[in-house]
Amino acid sequence: MRQEAEHFGEQELDLVYVAKRLKEALRLEQVFTDAGLDYLVEPDRYSGGVIFRTERVGAFFYVAPENATAAREVIEKEGLEPYAAGG
Repeated sequence: MRQEAEHFGEQELDLVYVAKRLKEALRLEQVFTDAGLDYLVEPDRYSGGVIFRTERVGAFFYVAPENATAAREVIEKEGLEPYAAGG
């Protein structure tokens, strides 16, 4: 279920996915809800483009560390690629 940051307290969350389109973000929200995963989603900036780099806004999905593996498995099952630090 979608949660507010306060739900997670002082816990440092794991970034598991960056949705670049609204349709993709809404789809992942439904998938996480159906899977019973608590998550936080916040808008943030990322760099996009190959030749002409631009700054864009996406939906960043975070989960508690103990749910990160399950969240990444759900993301992969949906045919999406989970966020990997450094790439």
